Amino acid sequence: MRILLVEDDELLGNGVYTGLGQDGYAVDWVKDGEAAELFLRSGEYELVILDLGLPKRSGVEVLRDLRAAGNEIPVLILTARDSIEDKVVGLDSGADDYMIKPFDLEELNARIRALMRRRSGRAEATIRHGDLVIDPASHTVEQTGKPVELSPREFTLLQKLVDNAGRVMSRGQLEQSLYSWKDEVDSNAIEVHIHHLRKKLGSKLIRTVRGVGYILDKESDEE
Repeated sequence: MRILLVEDDELLGNGVYTGLGQDGYAVDWVKDGEAAELFLRSGEYELVILDLGLPKRSGVEVLRDLRAAGNEIPVLILTARDSIEDKVVGLDSGADDYMIKPFDLEELNARIRALMRRRSGRAEATIRHGDLVIDPASHTVEQTGKPVELSPREFTLLQKLVDNAGRVMSRGQLEQSLYSWKDEVDSNAIEVHIHHLRKKLGSKLIRTVRGVGYILDKESDEE
């Protein structure tokens, strides 16, 4: 999952960047409002973590412009501004959640999962597809009731394909979810991850659509 972190505090930003990266998220970190707007125009993100007190352009300005442009990406405000007025302004400007600093990284992760669950229209915390049960909170996968050990990127890739079951995902789209702009990506990285998933979960789970990408078929009761 690709996240844009907008935070000008070096210590805090580095902590969030590192912590989310260890949890398998692909995070791009920028430190002012103008850079945030540039990255949002040029990248495909699934979530924005946004500070309010930013250099060059405030977080509220970035958020209002984002919504005025029709962008519905989930936005989680992460700020030291704890007054009711600030919360009301942030939420009324289009934020989906509002967290006060200091905070716990586990709570931040839980709020990210809740926003993603809400966006996908799921009610349950776990994701079920056929004989697979995926738990985003514990980063665990079971198949026919047995645990399957996946690397963080294999887990992220599988969840991306399950969330988009029935849709062909290009290699570029999958790379966007797995890697930040600072990562060095081998040309065959996605193919390698797909190969590993097929070895662990069965060769028929993920289909290759030649020249287009990969697809995980919908379950028959969803069609």
